[in-house]
Amino acid sequence: MASILDEYEDSLHRSVSVQQSHASVGIPHSGYVSARLEKETPIFNKQRIDFTPPEKINSLVVSSNQLCMSLGKDTLLRIDLGKPDEPNQVELGRKDEAKVYKMFLDHTGSHLLIALNTSECLYLNRSVQKVRALSRWKGHLIESVGWNKFLGSETNTGPILVGTSQGQIYEAEISVSEGSLFSTNPDQYFRQVYTLEEESGPAPVCCLEIERGLEGKFFIIATTRKRLFQFVGKVPEGTEQQGFSSIFAVHADHLPSFREFPANLGFSEIAFYTPKLRSNPRSFAWMMGNGVLYGTLDYSRPDSILSDEKVWVYPPDIDITVNKPISIVLTQFHFLLLLPDRVKAVCTLNGQVVFQDLFLEKFGSLTRMIKDPTVQQIWIHTEKVVFRYHVQRESRDVWKMYMNMNKFDLAKEYCKDRPECLDIVLAKEAEHCFQNKRYLDSAKCYALTQNYFEEIALKFIEAKQEEALMEFLIKKLSNLKPSEKTQTTLLTTWLTELYLNWLGILQGDPSQRNLYLDTREKFRTFLSSPKNKDCLFNNRASIYELLASHGDTEHMVYFAVIMQDYERVVAHHCQHDEYDEALNVLSRHRDEKLFYKFSPVLIQHIPKKVVDAWISMGSRLDARNLIPALVNYSQSASTQQINEAIRYMEFCVYQLEETQQAIHNYLLSLYALCRPDSLLSYLEQAGTNPNRIHYDLKYALRLCAEHGHHRACVHIYKVMELYEEAVDLALQVDVDLAKSCADLPEDDEELRKKLWLKIARHVVQEEKDVKKAMACLSSCALLKIEDVLPFFPDFVTIDHFKEAICNSLEDYNKHIEELKREMEEATQSAKRIREDIQEMRNKYGSVEPQEKCAACDFPLLNRPFYLFLCGHMFHYDCLLQAVFPNLPAYKQAKLEDLQKKLAATSQPSKSHHRPKDADTISLGKGQQSREQIKADIDDIVAAECVYCGELMIRSIDKPFIDPQKYEEEMQSWL
Repeated sequence: MASILDEYEDSLHRSVSVQQSHASVGIPHSGYVSARLEKETPIFNKQRIDFTPPEKINSLVVSSNQLCMSLGKDTLLRIDLGKPDEPNQVELGRKDEAKVYKMFLDHTGSHLLIALNTSECLYLNRSVQKVRALSRWKGHLIESVGWNKFLGSETNTGPILVGTSQGQIYEAEISVSEGSLFSTNPDQYFRQVYTLEEESGPAPVCCLEIERGLEGKFFIIATTRKRLFQFVGKVPEGTEQQGFSSIFAVHADHLPSFREFPANLGFSEIAFYTPKLRSNPRSFAWMMGNGVLYGTLDYSRPDSILSDEKVWVYPPDIDITVNKPISIVLTQFHFLLLLPDRVKAVCTLNGQVVFQDLFLEKFGSLTRMIKDPTVQQIWIHTEKVVFRYHVQRESRDVWKMYMNMNKFDLAKEYCKDRPECLDIVLAKEAEHCFQNKRYLDSAKCYALTQNYFEEIALKFIEAKQEEALMEFLIKKLSNLKPSEKTQTTLLTTWLTELYLNWLGILQGDPSQRNLYLDTREKFRTFLSSPKNKDCLFNNRASIYELLASHGDTEHMVYFAVIMQDYERVVAHHCQHDEYDEALNVLSRHRDEKLFYKFSPVLIQHIPKKVVDAWISMGSRLDARNLIPALVNYSQSASTQQINEAIRYMEFCVYQLEETQQAIHNYLLSLYALCRPDSLLSYLEQAGTNPNRIHYDLKYALRLCAEHGHHRACVHIYKVMELYEEAVDLALQVDVDLAKSCADLPEDDEELRKKLWLKIARHVVQEEKDVKKAMACLSSCALLKIEDVLPFFPDFVTIDHFKEAICNSLEDYNKHIEELKREMEEATQSAKRIREDIQEMRNKYGSVEPQEKCAACDFPLLNRPFYLFLCGHMFHYDCLLQAVFPNLPAYKQAKLEDLQKKLAATSQPSKSHHRPKDADTISLGKGQQSREQIKADIDDIVAAECVYCGELMIRSIDKPFIDPQKYEEEMQSWL
């Protein structure tokens, strides 16, 4: 037998597709090219299974990729679709004439129930090979089974519901024990819980479905030929294993809620759509005599889960008396009806047939259609052939149906990944809103479409809907790309014009005050939008012109602030005499250039506040740039107003510690003009060091002289070290001030004496005050009475300065006595020095034969040596070695030179034929020169004891070991 799941496309089948998506749809007035929206692939793609059954197919069921089919009288074929090459064949083992009536496979594909036409039922578990009869079920023709999806397992079904042809509903449970599979009956119990009836009495239970809702509530759906019943009830937590008897017991005395239709097919079938594995169904379709009842399942409802019900009548070509439907299958958006020779797919949204597939007569009459809920595949079989349908992109055309139903949100949801379709939906929604006078909503939708911009704009203009037009432009602007600068500029300018027109209209109508405020807020939001900032900035000149043409100064200022064009804002406030507002803008944004520009205007009107603002800016402002404003202001203002200028200059000098000469000079000019008392204190505080003074001395001197501030001039003269000029000017003010100036040249006694003589002459000749002149003598030690006498007139008697003359004579006597005492001391000192010299000439020292050199510790008398008064004795060479490194460089060079000369004088003459007289003369000269050289060497080497003199003191900070020889010395100790 060939593999039954080797799929291939039936080349002979005739498939007639009426899907709307196959049509070529052009998109008028859009940016998308007219093209086919979908490929020519049908939603329901049929494939024939390559399988020729040895016997006719009686029944076929499939679930969880497990397929079971009944062949002939006694054969059952099971296939795991995951392993299609390993089919499993089971014999029913029936010797009688019993035939398979129906088969039922649970949701896991583990439990198979086989109902026979002899009112018997067989059971087969997926893990076993032998069919087992269910003895308790005997005598009942099984029509339907409601599987328990919540408690079932591979070995146990849990409580399930079974419907019979007599209208009875039984509760049962089947369990398989792996250890003793055939030792006990698999059916645990089989008890009746309810009987379904129609108006004529009990009716076959066509379908059963068990669903669990919220809070432990269960919903049981049961159908007969004409009725659909619902049983609703709660099963106490922990008692689910006990079954559903309690739910049916509630309806023992009265009928449950049901839906009934008059027509009758002789049977009915219900199908469910479950979107995901192990989730609850979301919709249902009940095939009955009057058509298909379709709706959704709402598990939150208290009494019925059926919601949004509608009945779709059968297509006109279906006559239930001739070719009534056989089976129904439900997908997400369609239900499929199986007819004897064809399959029809009907859209659940509009009831239209969207797909029809005819089958060839050679395949035989179609028998049954089922769907595997886990893989969403649809299976159809005849007695000879098996077909399978794949559902491919079922929602591809749903957007169009929702659009035609004016359910635009759903339409957009199903085409959000297909821009060409989304554009059609948006255009249709926009047109629908426009027709229904919902202009704002229409504008929002139009802005998202690719329709021609001009057509839409003219449409709103003709309808006189400026607000909607603005909304359209705003949305269109927000959708533009950054690269579309021209379009952005156009829309921005147009919107500004529309906003200004609209605000102008609303402003004149008091009844529209709230709308005006709301529109104004929108306009300001538009102007301040970060997205529009660059465009508005680049075209700010045009925007300013628009605002000016409408006379909207309020928004002109607002726009200037947004553009950070504070110069325009401040200028506007100044033009309207709003100086406080102008200063607030300056203070808030702290732009130095704007302060420099507008301060001359503002200080004329609000000087104190302007100066406060300057001070708050601190060092960010350069006071030199503000001086012109202060100069203009101070020239036309009163003294009280000038004080504000002085206050700022003082802040710069004392707080900011400014050193710029222009600032100090201007402060000086203000002091000289209005505050002479502060002038002198400022000059004194600046000090007397010309290098640390920041004002111009010459300018300050000229300024003070012009305003007659003599004391200030005296101070400046002192700083300039022009003491004679200082004294001359001070004498015009105050003698004491002149005295303080006269003592300043401390290092020049001659100048001091001259200055004091000026003071004395002034006191004597100008003031004619002899006592004060005598006081000058006591104030300056350099002046003598004889210096002052020439200034006195001839008629002055000696009585006025007798005391001064006496004091002067006493001073001279004391000075003479002091000189005599110094001469006597000098004579005694010279006498003692002569005595010491005579004593030193006769002084000697004795050296014992055993004495040793203090440096090398060898006998002293072996070589020439030195003896010092301190008692230390050194060899000549030892002393030279100790002294030489510590001598200055110039003495070292001189010593080396003397040693070379001494060595030269000690060499014998190379000539043996010199005259005797010449040799004698040369020897005499050589001995004399040699003695002189040795004396010079002694002066350098033996100037002091190397251990007791200054040489030892100077060498106290030298290390014991020479740093250059440290490593060598350290290694010698290791």
